[in-house]
Amino acid sequence: MQIDFHHAVTYVVARLSGFKKEKAAIIAHAAQYVDDATSGGTVHFSNNAMYHRISSAHAMTDPNNFKKSIKNHMVWLPFHFLPGNNGLEAGKNPEGGFINKIVCTKNSPVAKDMVRQAILEKDKSYGLQRLGITMHVYADTWAHQKFAGVLHDINEVEDAVEVSDTGVFKGGIGSWWRDLLDDTIPPLGHGRANVFPDMPFLTWEYKNNSGESITRNNPDDFCEAVDHMCMAMKRYRLGNPDDTDVTGIQKSDKDKIRLLFEGIKEKDGEKRHKEWLKRIAEGHFSFGPEKVHYSGKGKNSWKKEALGTNFDESVCQYSESFMASNWKLFHDAAQAHRFHVLHDLLPKYGICAA
Repeated sequence: MQIDFHHAVTYVVARLSGFKKEKAAIIAHAAQYVDDATSGGTVHFSNNAMYHRISSAHAMTDPNNFKKSIKNHMVWLPFHFLPGNNGLEAGKNPEGGFINKIVCTKNSPVAKDMVRQAILEKDKSYGLQRLGITMHVYADTWAHQKFAGVLHDINEVEDAVEVSDTGVFKGGIGSWWRDLLDDTIPPLGHGRANVFPDMPFLTWEYKNNSGESITRNNPDDFCEAVDHMCMAMKRYRLGNPDDTDVTGIQKSDKDKIRLLFEGIKEKDGEKRHKEWLKRIAEGHFSFGPEKVHYSGKGKNSWKKEALGTNFDESVCQYSESFMASNWKLFHDAAQAHRFHVLHDLLPKYGICAA
């Protein structure tokens, strides 16, 4: 999924689940910032204070993507391709060995347990930021299903082609593109499938590494993700991860969301994002017109507000407001999320990932 979903759609779902706009903005910003927080390391301050942050994403051109690296495991598995244990409960093992345990599975018991932990720890200072991170990972279990966040042949894709009639990807991934992928794009995640899994309007099909034909209806998957995100966020507001009475999005708003998924036939995620923000500003949804923006970098970014700079300076000027800044709280949440997933959650399912 791209910025249109992780930021704008997450904002819409947060509002429809009952969050006030200020909190919904934090949740949505954190959800998208997972893709933009590509820098890690220690920040040094002028008063000798220090803060260590981790990255939650790699650029696809990062050389770490081309090798079996612990850095891959520390980023792709906890933040983008949550292992799904093939949809089985803890204590059960899928056939086919370890790789089949770490393939991403939509709305798996692993994913539900991840959401549950974020709810149980909602009162942390970084609770909202962690919810945003959790919603990013949760949503991606629908988009990234059947792919794994490691270098492995299980991620091979052949004959990927659009079967819907949008015409945006007419001809599918042509032979020249397949040759380029084979030469330059590692079988990591859905890299070999190009952007097909991330397009909200697309229905497509491909053959996996076993020669099995797979059909993916992204509008259906994305709408299902939205409904489950809404229920998860309602449970978060209630502080009860096990509440079975919560419902998803009401039909009128759900129909509007689907129409936007299917109607904005644009490959560029930034352009789709602008269309979503326009609809939100026009009062397209039941919560009414609202102005929403996102700045991953620049003068209005969380990083600029927290550090006074968008660059990784050798020394930053310390401000008393740093401790409560959204940027710092996001990175606190990212570390808490990663530790829980890698050291508590996945081992429960017999998965040693890092």
